[in-house]
Amino acid sequence: MIDETLLIEQLKSVQTKDKAFRELITLYKERLYWHIRKIVISHDDADDVLQNTFIKVFKNIDKFNQESKLFSWMYRIATNESITFINKRAKKRSLDISDYQQELATTLASDDFFTGDEIQVILQKAIATLPQKQQLVFNMKYFDEIKYDEMSEILETSVGALKASYFQAVKKIELYIKKETN
Repeated sequence: MIDETLLIEQLKSVQTKDKAFRELITLYKERLYWHIRKIVISHDDADDVLQNTFIKVFKNIDKFNQESKLFSWMYRIATNESITFINKRAKKRSLDISDYQQELATTLASDDFFTGDEIQVILQKAIATLPQKQQLVFNMKYFDEIKYDEMSEILETSVGALKASYFQAVKKIELYIKKETN
C-alpha cells in the first residue's frame, strides 16, 4: 500500500518530483486509462487523453490541496479531460454529443483493441444513449466499483443525486438491452 501523503510530498519537491511522478504513473495509468476509455471509446483517443491528464497532474500538483484523495483528484482531471475531448470532437464533426457517442459505440466492434463480445457492444451502445452524467455514474459504479462517497468527491455532487442517476441509468440500459435482444 502506497503512503499517499509521502507520495504527494515527493511530487511537490523539486528534488524528487520526476521519480515520484514516474511512480504515480505506474500506480494509476491503467485505472485511469480504462476510465477514460469508457468515455472516449477509442484506444488511441484514450491514450491521448491519458497523456493530457498526466501532463495536467504534473503541472498542477503544487495546487493540489489534499481536500480529497490524490486518486479522486486525478480521476476528476481525467473525467474533465475526457468530456472536453469528446465535446470538441463532436463539435468538430457538427454532431450533438449523444449522436457522436452513439457513432463511437457503433464502431467499437471494429476496434482492434476491443475484446468484448456482442452483448458488450450492446451494453456500450446502451450506455452511449444516456445523458453524460448518467454515463459517468454508471461507468464509475458498475465497471470501476467506486463507492458513492468517493464518486461524490470526483464529480462534486451529492451521494443522493448519484444514487438517483445510477438508478435511472440502470433502468434505461435494461430497457435498451431488452429492445436490442428481442
